[in-house]
Amino acid sequence: MSHARGNRGAIARARSFAALAVIQWALLAASITPSGKANAAPPAQPTPPVATVSTGEAIFQKGVLGSGEPIEAMHDGGVNLRGAAAACMNCHRRSGLGSREGNNNIPPITDRYLVHPRADSPDDLDIPYVPGMRTDREPYTDATIARAVREGLDSEGKPLSSLMPQYALNDSDMGALIGYLKRLDRHAPTGVTDTVLHFATIVTPDADPVKRQGMLDVLKQYFADKNIFPLGATPPLRSSRKMMFMVNRRWELHVWQLSGPPSTWHEQLKRYLAEQPVFAVLSGLGGKNWAPVHDFCEQEAVPCLFPNVEVPVETDQDFYSVYYSKGVLLEADLLARRISDEAASKTSTAKTKVWQVYRTGDNGERGAEALAAALKGRGVAVSNRALAPGENVAGALHGISHSDVLVLWLRPPDIAALGHVPPPSNAVFMSGLLGGLDSTPLPENWRAVTRLAYPFDLPDGRRVRVDYAFGWFSIRKIPMVAPQVQADTYLACGLLAETLSHMVDAFERDYLIERIQDMLERRILTGYYPRLTLAPGQRFASKGGYIVRFAEPDRVRLVADGDWMVP
Repeated sequence: MSHARGNRGAIARARSFAALAVIQWALLAASITPSGKANAAPPAQPTPPVATVSTGEAIFQKGVLGSGEPIEAMHDGGVNLRGAAAACMNCHRRSGLGSREGNNNIPPITDRYLVHPRADSPDDLDIPYVPGMRTDREPYTDATIARAVREGLDSEGKPLSSLMPQYALNDSDMGALIGYLKRLDRHAPTGVTDTVLHFATIVTPDADPVKRQGMLDVLKQYFADKNIFPLGATPPLRSSRKMMFMVNRRWELHVWQLSGPPSTWHEQLKRYLAEQPVFAVLSGLGGKNWAPVHDFCEQEAVPCLFPNVEVPVETDQDFYSVYYSKGVLLEADLLARRISDEAASKTSTAKTKVWQVYRTGDNGERGAEALAAALKGRGVAVSNRALAPGENVAGALHGISHSDVLVLWLRPPDIAALGHVPPPSNAVFMSGLLGGLDSTPLPENWRAVTRLAYPFDLPDGRRVRVDYAFGWFSIRKIPMVAPQVQADTYLACGLLAETLSHMVDAFERDYLIERIQDMLERRILTGYYPRLTLAPGQRFASKGGYIVRFAEPDRVRLVADGDWMVP
């Protein structure tokens, strides 16, 4: 046992050294010199040969050399870094503009932040302010960048921190990496002029028209307020230089209304983007299929911030689309965990039988597929009953016994129609997102046996966080026709405004996503969600939810049936 603990300790220490070594790549542009060490004269080195941008991108983002082999680096402590663990992006992020790790600012390492001349203060530089940017050092050259990466010496020949690993890059790969750094922030920002920031919101043709109007009411009013009171959404910044550099630009909203089948949406979006380039897509509303919009934004490198969709695209590979949660897919995970836990606790030998009811082609079908797959992996049998258009929900309940589990993936009209029949099971679950959440029309005789998947905070828990938005709607006479969608849209606008205020004028699309990731967990007003976080590589800001039930005696108020779960 003690030997095992020792091994675990050694592994933990090795991982800590590896993490520190990765962070050290962040110190490249910082020119950190440990006290008491002598300076070294820069060696005369030829400029590394020019290589392909794709090779430099692979080195920077994935830690893969031009040969296809993983990059290798050695830390002074004896820890070897290899492949993705040694990629520059781990610390400097995809944009190359750095980040914040605890109390440390990770400096930018794109070309203009490396080659700027020495200055007494940031006020003397004509480049956007970025946290961690350094002014008090000589500019880097291709040769000194190569030396820093290989030998751990800064632009003046001073040793970098001992955390800096030495990277084994040949001249071709080094040239590719340096070339990539030069190209990272040399293009003009898209959708940005000296006076205007352009944003789009996207609406699919099958989106709920009531929710569409509610969302657009919020977006248009928020943009109008922002343009009348620009400082209202831009908190005062601490540095006078930041204030001098920052320009309060007018926000302009473009509504991209799609039409026709999903196979045509890509070309429609391409035309919209060509006619009016935008910096980002904000909010938006989808129906049964958001994937073409998601894929377009990824291909065109356009940030898509918190669209209102019930079935987002579930992937860990993409970067530009971020969502509040996984929607009905999260509900399926919550239900799978609860149903399997209760099945395991049964004292009888009879196996749990689960029945699912949904309408063919609706988003409930996607939730049912996800739940069936999850329960199959837990050894729970599932049978589905899909309702065709016009088919009555009551007919789908025949043959279900009191000992079975019934899961309803239905909209309010079908939920209301259940009043004509008694519940066939003593254990009924339903999708809260599809069924109307707190306003679900579930008949009274069903409420004693029904529990809801609830991917939000409870009504009492979120009240303070949504009251500000609801008050804003009231003052501006915006009808509350879809409270959750409208609150989410208002939250997305606030998140964008706060993030842009921290970006100052560094209008890089990748940097927008990264700054949202950095500041989101510190956000206090998070609307319907108890907490929002987006670590690098994550696409869903809210990870969990509740199973809720109707509280006695009136069966109107929703209360938690167990703790908050993160499946």
